[in-house]
Amino acid sequence: MSMKTRFLVFLAALLPLALHAGAIAQESTPLIVAHRGLLQYAPENTLANFQACLELRLGFEFDVQRTKDGQLVCIHDETVNRTTNGTGNVADLTAEEIHRLDAGSWFDPAFAGERVPTVEEVLALIAGHRQKNVLIAVDLKATGVEQDVVRLAEQQMVLDRLLLIGSAISEPAVRKKIKAASPKAKTAAVANNAEEFPMALAAPHADYIYFRYLPSKDETDALRSAGRRSFIAGTTVSGNVPENWRQAVDVGIDGILTDYPLELRAVLRQGRVQ
Repeated sequence: MSMKTRFLVFLAALLPLALHAGAIAQESTPLIVAHRGLLQYAPENTLANFQACLELRLGFEFDVQRTKDGQLVCIHDETVNRTTNGTGNVADLTAEEIHRLDAGSWFDPAFAGERVPTVEEVLALIAGHRQKNVLIAVDLKATGVEQDVVRLAEQQMVLDRLLLIGSAISEPAVRKKIKAASPKAKTAAVANNAEEFPMALAAPHADYIYFRYLPSKDETDALRSAGRRSFIAGTTVSGNVPENWRQAVDVGIDGILTDYPLELRAVLRQGRVQ
């Protein structure tokens, strides 16, 4: 059985569970955000990957770079070398040159022909799944892309589903530009450890705190009292770490970014049915 066939069988088997879990998740937290999508099952940062996430009622994270001709594309690295059959810097290639590259074969030949999507294509895909309660994290990799992302998201009417991270979490000026583009855009300020928490809580133009450590219940309570939400990423939750996930749930984290979204889904579901 080919990799692509296994992928489709895998999705078909999980879809009934996803429908049930999606119904449960409407009023519950945390929301699951798949790091670059379903990394274990499909090539990262591709429409096939993100489509699968949405069908499974999972949010996802995607990366934003700018091409030579000013277009926004969804790719993690500054070069196309690792995840396509091409070479060169994203910033030195036009959108058309990048579009011609194969972004799937590196993962498995079954995904030959997958392309590097534009940010507009990704946002349009999200717009086609409006009924699903998901959180989409947008990692702003390139400089000066934040207002263009907001504009494109407004055009697709999906701005309310996005959390803008990347450079925004550590640069107040980026968050300020995002809020200038639209007060409705959601941003986050980073707390790498407990010592940084008070500064993150007081940071301007931030709707979320982006934790890179497992916070305490007192910290998340303080965050809620301030009218903010919580998002956690990094080594504490990115791996297959059920105990850390459970701790994040216990303190009331609103969103978890992980490389193992399906395993996290199973842990959350197990906790609900006990």
